[in-house]
Amino acid sequence: MDVRLDMELADFRTQISEALAEGGTQPLVRLTDEELAVLDPEETFIPKPCLSAMDTQQREWAMATALRSLVSREVVEIHNIEELDAALYGAQEAAVDMRIRMDVDLALTLRRTADRALAITQHTAAGTAFGYVHIHAANLLLVERITAGGMHLFTLADKVHEVVNLVQPLLDPFGVADQDGPLAPLAPSALDREHVGPLAAVIDNARIVAELVLLSDPPGPMLTTYVTDRAVWAVLVDSPHAPTGITARSVSTATLSQHIAEMLSAGNQEAHHA
Repeated sequence: MDVRLDMELADFRTQISEALAEGGTQPLVRLTDEELAVLDPEETFIPKPCLSAMDTQQREWAMATALRSLVSREVVEIHNIEELDAALYGAQEAAVDMRIRMDVDLALTLRRTADRALAITQHTAAGTAFGYVHIHAANLLLVERITAGGMHLFTLADKVHEVVNLVQPLLDPFGVADQDGPLAPLAPSALDREHVGPLAAVIDNARIVAELVLLSDPPGPMLTTYVTDRAVWAVLVDSPHAPTGITARSVSTATLSQHIAEMLSAGNQEAHHA
């Protein structure tokens, strides 16, 4: 990215931050897997759980239906409908010339240009859900929560603690994080073997497992949580491949919130999406 574009991005962030400061954290837009695939076809980084389960023909049908839905809801405006119709009946190809509604375009732009992202994966018996926090600054964060059914819910936030409130339910949806237990150091090899010391029984009885990774350059900290009927255990890795700095403990709600907030604040502003 050259200096001119850096300045443009900085100005863009400043304008959005100033507007956000007046209105505060607010829901932005909801989009499906297939709608996002139509709006941003080159993006392959964020999971699309519903779309990825389809075969090629099903994906084509789903995306064609999604485009019709986007047009009917005035999310996009097609400027070359006649050309597309001619291409359809003539069995030819034509690129779609579309203009995207402002709130949707804002979400897509913030999604593409974040310096870092906190990626969250929640595993349950019902399926896998995801969360991504696209980090631009402490007062400019785009939260993307993704259901197991492929619905993407975007929220624009201007405070870290409000982001924590949005994503913490992915880690502890039942609110069982109770109290902090004693800190237990773990060897790095314990993460790659069945024997994990005090965590063995916790892992066996976990109802929900969540993984948090800070995607940045250099790579940031990682956190894995295990939710049982009575507690939430957290395994914190300070940095990938480090010989030390891996700890496990049961955590309170406050400590769990603190871990998430620290991960959101880690890294540097010059880092880019991994």
